[in-house]
Amino acid sequence: MIPERIAQIEATLRTSAHIPEATRQELLDLLAGLKTEVAPLVATHASTVDHITGSADAAVQAAVRREEQPEEAAQAVEGLAASVRDFEVSHPRLVQIVDRLAVTLSNMGI
Repeated sequence: MIPERIAQIEATLRTSAHIPEATRQELLDLLAGLKTEVAPLVATHASTVDHITGSADAAVQAAVRREEQPEEAAQAVEGLAASVRDFEVSHPRLVQIVDRLAVTLSNMGI
């Protein structure tokens, strides 16, 4: 389920006309890192990993439609950053990647 959801996020990024190419590539690179970081956690923290990837999906979807509901987009990015707070000590790389995703999406004007 997790790899499929990340693949869906990647597909959304690849097909969105609203995302500049440099930002798209940065987001795709961050998603690749996210995939690597969450893979070992699926066995022990499946529901949390599902929540993290769900938050990433919601934030990307909101970024793609940001003109329609900018408030929803901002809330989705905040939710993404909050989704990993419990992992700050045990998985700092995961938190760093998610924080960079949130910042990159925020820099898009969300």
